[in-house]
Amino acid sequence: MAKLVRELVDPVMVAAFEGWNDAGEAASLAVEHLSREWGAHELCALAPDDYYDFQVTRPRMSVVDGVVSGVEWPTTRVQVATPPGSGRDVVLVTGPEPNMRWRSYTADLLAIARELGVERAVMLGSLLADAPHTRPIPVTGMASPMELGTTLGLEPTTYAGPTGIVGVAHETFSAVGIETVSLWAAIPHYVAQPPCPKASLALLAWVEDFLGLRVPLGDLPDESVSWESNVNELTAEDEDIAAYVRGLEEAKDTAELPEASGDAIARDFERYLRRHDEG
Repeated sequence: MAKLVRELVDPVMVAAFEGWNDAGEAASLAVEHLSREWGAHELCALAPDDYYDFQVTRPRMSVVDGVVSGVEWPTTRVQVATPPGSGRDVVLVTGPEPNMRWRSYTADLLAIARELGVERAVMLGSLLADAPHTRPIPVTGMASPMELGTTLGLEPTTYAGPTGIVGVAHETFSAVGIETVSLWAAIPHYVAQPPCPKASLALLAWVEDFLGLRVPLGDLPDESVSWESNVNELTAEDEDIAAYVRGLEEAKDTAELPEASGDAIARDFERYLRRHDEG
């Protein structure tokens, strides 16, 4: 790992992994957005030969004027950013989900986190779901310890089934006492083609709550509006899809009507105040 020029201040890790855990590329794009907005610099990268099958996750080659200018190998990169005015550092982790040796992979991430002094981590993911694109993107998750999820306002979830590297990393970090949250944005399955800026925006709202600081949104709100408008046009061209979306809207509105007050409103109001105070 590259030598730090200074000790990090109260660092929090934010991680996302491309592939199975990243429908619509919403999670990885959210972390890339933070890296760009906060001017993150690279600290280290995991050795790709240890964790990737290059016939599955292939390297990329660049050719300029008939000459090979380089080969980019798939790997996981660790960056460090200091959000302006926050008084703390954020460790950003991005890369493709590894093809093999998941336990060694997450042990390496944990070792980096411990060396940097990370005591809190948030893992981002996105999945395909029966969710209408016209409503707020649902975000579900889990937290360790459970009290942390209660504080954030996360609904307790129940799940038994296949998992990706997000689930394995969550268990690895939480097992050693690092406060860990996994957040999953639900992408409308009928518009799964990336990117999905509306879902990235939804994840960043929760990251903002977790970090307790203002997250710069940049062009994401405008991109989210354009994305929804484009999907509206596409669904309007097919009456069957339009009817299907209306059914999803009705089901969503009926299920969430009792949640139109209380904690959900309080979270939105706190975000508004945070942005107003720091703006």
